Amino acid sequence: MTSSQVVKNCGTDQRVSLFPHGPASFPDMATCTRTVWKVVAGCQRQLLRAGGPAYTGASQAAPRNLPVRTLAAVKTLRKDKKENTEKEVKKEKRVIDDKDRHKPYGRTAWTPVDDVYVLRYYPRTVYGAADAIDMLKNFQKLDFTPHKQPVYIDLKLDMKLEKKKKVDSFVSTVHLPHPFNTERNKVLVFTEDADQAEAAKQNGAVFAGGAELIQPILDDEISADFYVAVPDILPKLVSLKNKLRKKFPKGKRGSVGIHVLKMLQLFQTGHEVMVESDCYVRTQIAMLDMPKEQIFANLQSILLDVCSHRPANMGPFIERAIIGSRTSEALWFKSEDVSPKAAEQKDE
Repeated sequence: MTSSQVVKNCGTDQRVSLFPHGPASFPDMATCTRTVWKVVAGCQRQLLRAGGPAYTGASQAAPRNLPVRTLAAVKTLRKDKKENTEKEVKKEKRVIDDKDRHKPYGRTAWTPVDDVYVLRYYPRTVYGAADAIDMLKNFQKLDFTPHKQPVYIDLKLDMKLEKKKKVDSFVSTVHLPHPFNTERNKVLVFTEDADQAEAAKQNGAVFAGGAELIQPILDDEISADFYVAVPDILPKLVSLKNKLRKKFPKGKRGSVGIHVLKMLQLFQTGHEVMVESDCYVRTQIAMLDMPKEQIFANLQSILLDVCSHRPANMGPFIERAIIGSRTSEALWFKSEDVSPKAAEQKDE
């Protein structure tokens, strides 16, 4: 393309300029075109950097340098979001003090007026240990249930320690002041001393002996309620671990020692208490036809033994205590009445 055009006029060729202002105004068309393209390209780059879409048709073939987000920037944003959400979730719990209120929060009243009422409208009643035992005996008379029936307790323990640790589950044998079993437990004694074995048999051991008793136990020819052993014979009893499991002699349970007759007497009349499901103790403590004082004494001895496994510098070990018989309803009672602290205060 040129800035002039040839026109034929009366047989002569004459050049006519296409620009009325003359060629001086636009010296070179190619230079103008390049300038326009540079401006368009610069505008396109600015639009791409700003993240906006480019609608110019001239840059369709040109490669687009789209902005790229780095992973570090994305992670920092996510952390900020998590921190914000955690701050929103962690709110202070509302503590309601019901001491000076005429009725508990969300309930109808502290105690019902009538004998028949809806339980969820009133706070749960927690009785004293002695009062709960009296109520169990009264329930038996009103319901015309058997006079001779077992009494159970259900304890929930606080097994949590610092740094997400827990108290190890334990098994112990308690010598109740008033045993409720008429028959003695069957006890087997492992010892290689002939004199100890003979003395154990004379004092009521079902079986007493050394390694010769291992195979009959594996074959289910002989069995017992408890197994005690002297320390020297323990390495020979390894094959019985899978068979006896929790009944296998252990030092923590008091079934391993040098005083064979003392262990024999404890396990013959002892009552076993163990932790089930990580934090629960469920066991029988007496028979309902026993006197109230004897039931309370057995309850106290079991609670004292359970609290003896509490780690030092720890709060209350028993979170919840329930007592009941086979036919009566369960009653919540205050374990503090028979806890070590209450016993110490009484002694003082």
